[in-house]
This record gives sequence, C-alpha cells and structure tokens, in this order.
Amino acid sequence: LLLLARSENKIVDKKPVDLAEVASQAVDQARTEAQAKGVEMRGVRQQAFVQGNGVLLERIALNLVQNAVRYNLPQDGWVEVTTEPQQGCAVLVVSNTGPAVPAYEVENLFEPFRRLRTERTGSDKGAGLGLTIVRSAVRAHDGTTTATPREGGGLTVRVVLPL
Repeated sequence: LLLLARSENKIVDKKPVDLAEVASQAVDQARTEAQAKGVEMRGVRQQAFVQGNGVLLERIALNLVQNAVRYNLPQDGWVEVTTEPQQGCAVLVVSNTGPAVPAYEVENLFEPFRRLRTERTGSDKGAGLGLTIVRSAVRAHDGTTTATPREGGGLTVRVVLPL
C-alpha cells in the first residue's frame, strides 16, 4: 500500500532508465516461478530509455510479468515480454496465454483487490494490488496502460511511457 501511495505522485527526480534492462530483470526474477509452472518466457527487448524512477519502473515490469506467469495455463503456457523505442515514447508489452478474459472485465482487473469474476483477497496469487500499482506508477510517469484480451485466452498489457 505504501508503494501504491508513493506511485500516486508525479515523478519529480527523473533519471534515464533503460526499459529493456528493467524488463529483463523482471523476467529473470520471475523465471524460477515460470519454470515451476511450465511457462515459457520469451520476447525481444530493445533498448528504450525513458526518464523516470527506476524503482517504480522495475515494479511496473515485475508486477506485469508475475501476473502473466501466475494467471496462465496449467501447462504449455508462455509469457512474452518486449520493449521497443517508438517516436517520442518507449513501449513495454507483456502478453500471456491464460484463461479467457471477456473484454468488459478488463478494466476491473486494474481495481484494487479484484480479479476476474472474484474478489482477490484470500488468494495465494497475491494481494490484488499488482495491476493497480502498475496503472498508478505508469500515470506518475505521464504514461498510459492498456490491456486487451488475447484470442484464445490471456491478455496483452501495453505500457507507453514518454521519453
């Protein structure tokens, strides 16, 4: 909750951070859990520098990657984490296989303590603040977060951060 509160403020002391490095660290941190669940980690991460808070950017990437691993298929699932520079911004995309997510439910996933069709409290998958923190931290960087259901199940979450 403290991290969420801190991420509600605009970032004042910005430093150059390579989004590819942050995303790669998140993949490395989630790799053991992914292997235990039979989830393949993949994706190409191109160097993409943004001005921001390294700790919050790491939290954005790690929360997205951990969610993608935890809410995946029971076998033969995958998580794809990519970064790329674009005109005036840097983009982080985390996609995964997983249960089908109706489009009308996607915004609810960003609400505190919520998950698809059920309350998040009491789950062994986390406290239910992961995507709430992501959206808040992205807004603090003047960026945007969008999520779209993948055909066949899973989500694609796209974070766009200004340079």
